[in-house]
Amino acid sequence: GEEGASKEGELDKCLNVWDVIAYGTASTVGAGIFTITAQGAQAAGPAVVLSFFVASLGCMFSAFSYAEFAARVPVSGSAYTFAYVCLGEAAAWFIGWNLTLEYAISAAAVARTWGANVITFLTKI
Repeated sequence: GEEGASKEGELDKCLNVWDVIAYGTASTVGAGIFTITAQGAQAAGPAVVLSFFVASLGCMFSAFSYAEFAARVPVSGSAYTFAYVCLGEAAAWFIGWNLTLEYAISAAAVARTWGANVITFLTKI
């Protein structure tokens, strides 16, 4: 058969545990946290630490929710898989495309901020 295909119409699972961990960490933390901190500190001052603490609590509860879902649904997956199991294919399709849109918008925001930082750096040298 073709390389990268295990069965008719299915792709091989070629990511190992470290690939998945790195992808999850990068998509959760992202480069945005390094670029947005300065903007937040200018607007909020020292309270930016408090805002990051509140955001971390929200992330913690989200992680607990995913852990609960993962314990109840015996397959690996993400919000798409859980929506598919709990709400059906139409809701899962909608959530899957929303996840794609979320990644695209967040990548664009991070790229814009990094671009501005690179321009600032290049004009100062």
